[in-house]
Amino acid sequence: MKEKIYFILSMIIFGAVGVFAKYIDMSSSEIAFFLSLIGALFLLVVFVWTKQKVSWRSVKKNATVLFMASITLSGNWIFLFQAYKETTIATAALSYYFAPVLVIILSPLILKEKLSLKKAICIGTALLGLFFILQNGRMEAAGNHLLGIGYGLVAAGFYAGLTLVNKFIRDLDGLASTLLQLGLSVVMLFPFVLFSEGLHFNAINSTAMMLMFVLGIVHGGIGFYFFFAGMKVLNGQSIAVLSYIDPLTSLLISVLVIGERMTLQQLIGAVLLLGSIWIGETRGRDQKGNDNPLIST
Repeated sequence: MKEKIYFILSMIIFGAVGVFAKYIDMSSSEIAFFLSLIGALFLLVVFVWTKQKVSWRSVKKNATVLFMASITLSGNWIFLFQAYKETTIATAALSYYFAPVLVIILSPLILKEKLSLKKAICIGTALLGLFFILQNGRMEAAGNHLLGIGYGLVAAGFYAGLTLVNKFIRDLDGLASTLLQLGLSVVMLFPFVLFSEGLHFNAINSTAMMLMFVLGIVHGGIGFYFFFAGMKVLNGQSIAVLSYIDPLTSLLISVLVIGERMTLQQLIGAVLLLGSIWIGETRGRDQKGNDNPLIST
């Protein structure tokens, strides 16, 4: 139950990313680099402060998986931040969350998880909600809407990869796993940013700096710690259902904070998303008569 709460909190935190990323006057790769750097430094302080230790034998055993996870994490942030810059916060976030569909399709093949009829109906309902919201966004979006959706879908592919790859990490707790993945992302992103467009420290004003610290500590550090700590116990299809909390949070923030208008079509979509999450999280009974949560723990 604790892990489920961690994952839900991470989705709420991630849902607020667009508000910050959209208004930081830096390139998407620069934002991804500084987010990873600040998040990694913050978690390193926490790691040392709490006197935790990591088994280097476990790190070596998971080296390949951690490397792959860091690649998907870096790509996920770069394309998602670019999607936010091209279209509205709600539309970018919602197009990005076609990722759970990919997780559901791949989890029976990669994670050997059985796809239940109930879970399939929940995902279908959630997709219908996304369809309503995206149709509305297509009519109202500012900027290059189609390009923004394209970036969101590419980010979705990286997110699906990140979710699935992390299921193969063994003998590392959530904090150590998060710290290592963010640290490796810093190592990968630094030369990429440096040689592709350069780091423009002189262009960072006080507002951008404050927003970056919030992104790095809250979203990069705390958010990803909750994310990895929660997903280690949950199965892939359950993660997919709970992940819809993220775009719903983005939608609410875009209306209440940014002032984007919420139409009846968007409201219907939001209700469908909430309904699918509620149905997916209700408890049922197995054949032996014991209560089993839909989310396996």
